[in-house]
Amino acid sequence: MKIGIFDSGLGGLSVLHEARKLLPNADYIYYADKAHVPYGEKKPEEIRGFVKDIFEFMIDQQVDAIVIACNTATSMVDKAYREQFPIPIVGMEPAVKKAVDLYGEEQKRILVAATPITIGGNKLHELVSHVDTQQKVDLVALPGLVRLAEKGHFNSVEVEDYLREALKDFNLSEYGTVVLGCTHFNYFKESFQKIFNGRVHFLDGNEGTVHQLMRLISAEPKKDEKGKVTYYFSGEEVNSKEDKMIEKCMKQLEQVFVIN
Repeated sequence: MKIGIFDSGLGGLSVLHEARKLLPNADYIYYADKAHVPYGEKKPEEIRGFVKDIFEFMIDQQVDAIVIACNTATSMVDKAYREQFPIPIVGMEPAVKKAVDLYGEEQKRILVAATPITIGGNKLHELVSHVDTQQKVDLVALPGLVRLAEKGHFNSVEVEDYLREALKDFNLSEYGTVVLGCTHFNYFKESFQKIFNGRVHFLDGNEGTVHQLMRLISAEPKKDEKGKVTYYFSGEEVNSKEDKMIEKCMKQLEQVFVIN
């Protein structure tokens, strides 16, 4: 079994991290479209073009399924578009429903953080209007976090200053849950904790996305096997042992995924 996972950059490594926990026996192709990151500030037609090229690349690599590890890209290619391709393609969306189901009865509000395209898109607004019956959900675009993640700036004064400025119009004491609606944002849980004084739950769409993949391909984990990962940056194979950013990102993910 070979599974393709792609993102505009290195944020989707958080989905790969989850996939390798649940399906360790699979082989993976991880594709970071570094030539075009960040997607969240591009035009919709540009993003759809990038995605089409990546789908075709993955199919040429003979993957059995593709995971769009990018909320922005998912919002640009609907189910009908994905079904034009000959293999299962799984998208992802911010875990708003899960947040409302788990924490909607609490007195605190829910903050959904994502890229400008995801925040401004009809798909997210329709989701929120459907599940947010108590009107507790607020949205915020944090495009700067994508650029900081791609530079490997995870725990720094620069990150904290950016978050404080971006969230200055929100009364942070009102919030009990932060939905990380961009895969890049998982790297910053520690900084979010500082800004919210450790008072918030974190939710993302990674686990739900991988479970959906497993349902579509009827996969069962085999814990005694370990597959391999091949990395590509915009179509060019990368030696992960030589790429310091991949190593740094994976170490950060090991650290932040104990934070919930």
